[in-house]
Amino acid sequence: MDFYAVHLFVVPVLDRAGSWPLAGSLAWQALDDTDPKKLASVLDGGRRDTLRNDMIGAALAEASQAISASADWTAIARSIGRHREVYIRRAV
Repeated sequence: MDFYAVHLFVVPVLDRAGSWPLAGSLAWQALDDTDPKKLASVLDGGRRDTLRNDMIGAALAEASQAISASADWTAIARSIGRHREVYIRRAV
């Protein structure tokens, strides 16, 4: 995700609209479909969603790095593999 690229793309439209209601709100629904504020509201919602996804992606990448560094995963995999080779017959 690249929030900044989306931000740069929508800013000219948002600047022309001035201010707008939250997309989907009653105030938004009352706007005429040709009102620039209605489009600006939807674009702003998309921009916010991109920011949220960008932040989630960064947090997931950071968590992945922390998990990767937290243990010797190769040794753990070998240990698990060795245990699978052992067969213990059980009486039923």
